[in-house]
Formats: sequence, C-alpha cells, structure tokens
Amino acid sequence: MQMKQAHIFYIGAVQGVGFRYRASQLAQVCKLLGWVKNLSDGRVEIIVEGQEKAVEEFIRNLDEVFEGYIQNKQISWLAATNEFEEFSIRY
Repeated sequence: MQMKQAHIFYIGAVQGVGFRYRASQLAQVCKLLGWVKNLSDGRVEIIVEGQEKAVEEFIRNLDEVFEGYIQNKQISWLAATNEFEEFSIRY
C-alpha cells in the first residue's frame, strides 16, 4: 500500500469551530500521523501522513463536516517521510 503525505492549508471560517479537534479525531480513526495548527492569518495548516486512501478519506470527511466553513483549500502531495509518531494539535 502506498504511503503519502498531504500538506494542506484550509481557508475560510475554520478557526474557533472545533476544526483542529475534529481533524485530530478523524486522523486517529483513519490511523494517520502528523499535526494540525491554527495560523495567525486565520488559516488552518495540516500535515497528515499514512496510507493514500486513508489520507483521501480524512480530507473528504473534513470537507464534509466543515463544508459551510471552508472557502478554499490548498493541497500539496508529497512522499511519506515517516517522521511522525502520532497525530497532534500544535499551538
């Protein structure tokens, strides 16, 4: 199974709505590693890594849950780095 990393920026009303907490929950359910954090410009940044289908499912679920809050997202697909041991919320 192919391992991938997605570096994602979510743009919109994505802070103060439980976005990081939900991302953390979904990552654990999908058995993904990485982190999520709020940025000072109002975006949310995520680096998530795992099996490609699981990463795609994670993104699809986040998009569905926060459909009314997300205005745009930017995704860069990269090779997995295997540098993460868990999925965490960064501050």
